[in-house]
Amino acid sequence: MMAYEFDDDVIIVDCGVMFPDAELLGVDIVIPDLSYVRANRERIRAVLLTHGHEDHIGGLPFLLEEIDVPVYGSAFTLALAHSKLVEHDLAESTVLREMQPGKPFQVGPFHVEFIHLTHSIIQAGALAITTPLGTIIHTGDFKFDPTPTDQHVSDLHTLADYGRKGVLALFADSTNVERPGLTPSERAVRQRLSHIIGDAKGRVLISCFATSMHRLQIVTDLAYEAGRKICFVGRSMFKNSEIAMQMGKLNVPPGMLVQPQDLRKLPREQVAVVIAGSQGEPMSAMARVSVSNHRWVTVDPGDEVVLSARVIPGNEKPIFRMLDHLYRRGAHVHYHDGSQPPVHVSGHGSAEELKLMLNIVRPKYFVPVHGEYRQLFRHMEMAKELAAVSQEIFLLETGDVLEFDEQGARREGRVKVGRICIDGGTLDEVEEIILKERRHISEDGIVIPILAINEHTGILGAPPEIVSRGFVPLDEAPDLVESAREVIMRTISKSNLEEVADWGVIKEKIRTALRKHFNEETGKRPMILPVIMEV
Repeated sequence: MMAYEFDDDVIIVDCGVMFPDAELLGVDIVIPDLSYVRANRERIRAVLLTHGHEDHIGGLPFLLEEIDVPVYGSAFTLALAHSKLVEHDLAESTVLREMQPGKPFQVGPFHVEFIHLTHSIIQAGALAITTPLGTIIHTGDFKFDPTPTDQHVSDLHTLADYGRKGVLALFADSTNVERPGLTPSERAVRQRLSHIIGDAKGRVLISCFATSMHRLQIVTDLAYEAGRKICFVGRSMFKNSEIAMQMGKLNVPPGMLVQPQDLRKLPREQVAVVIAGSQGEPMSAMARVSVSNHRWVTVDPGDEVVLSARVIPGNEKPIFRMLDHLYRRGAHVHYHDGSQPPVHVSGHGSAEELKLMLNIVRPKYFVPVHGEYRQLFRHMEMAKELAAVSQEIFLLETGDVLEFDEQGARREGRVKVGRICIDGGTLDEVEEIILKERRHISEDGIVIPILAINEHTGILGAPPEIVSRGFVPLDEAPDLVESAREVIMRTISKSNLEEVADWGVIKEKIRTALRKHFNEETGKRPMILPVIMEV
């Protein structure tokens, strides 16, 4: 998520989500901290979307709950965004405006042109944002695919035109800067997939990103050539393929498409299943299939399973655990393991494409974006070697403010940034204190002392009961249980009647005493939640 400002006008480019890492227990998605948006909501004029991937549009509903501005994007990007807004009851109140290559438009002082670039999703592109001070090129995610399946190659001519006129600053994708050479075309996967689908004796299951329309079209074409029906399984896969078919962006021959509930009626050798869940998400369709827990789809010995997606860093464990389950079921599993020809190619440009972008645009200033810090750094070093940047390169971190004026460019402080953790079930924010408590429980467990106290006399009606989960097996530690009971009873006996009658006070005293006791006896600090029953 990027904010571009000129005087009192602001436009926002993209607003995506991240998937949580292992330490964010119980969190489903992570969105940007919107504090700056709230503080400047009167100045924001529009949201511009470079393409429709989740890490660029997933946070849009949360953003539009804060501001009421038009949203610009390509037709397919807006269709994906609209389906999200419907889920959040924001579709009726949001104005969606289509951006088309070669048709610039004005948003306040910003003159914007959408420049088509190839990526792993259709209708992606860069933004040329012209201000009274000069033009900014924001690439979004891109690669220079010479043979995309939809025949729409990257518009290098328009990029070069801006380069000739003069570009103030280039903000460019850095994701694949560590990969030498050129990223292969989307068509590079066709050969391997053709062999897999054509030679398969059983059912074929192919899992990829649900927005990869290039990949879905290739699989559909190959299934048709092999005389197989096609079935799209998984909520996101079904929804996105339906949107693409309605828009004419995914061509499925008549009579070829089958519904998941009809799969059992077809011989396994006559169907290809395109299924969501390539990252091993716990409740995704592919993950459930791998443990024989899907309503309509199963994997039998001899079936071909293809993971046509890269392993996103941090997802290695769930993905390889899923692959293990598939192997146990006798499937022939194909995944992105470096073998050639590949089952997956990246949607991001490699080093030579990033160099080409710099040489075409030849900006005055350069800012590498979209990547980890090491990737931004290497992109910066690459730009220095090329001498394509006439002035200065800025290596910015999230929250840094870069200011341009007639005198030049410079860092100008920081704004409040961070992450907001969202529980997908309730769509509520998960606060840091909740995450801290979850981590605490996951590390040292929880102990629940249950007490029956006479509120008038302050006397225990019975010895305290102690229940624990994730701490130590109490049935194997009778001495620890008994000593904990003694700590509780001693704490109550040393408290006066007013303290015992005030359950908030006595709970805290018991909690403090037990925490100290368990730490001394076991070296652990479990979460302690006393429960008091009135007798």
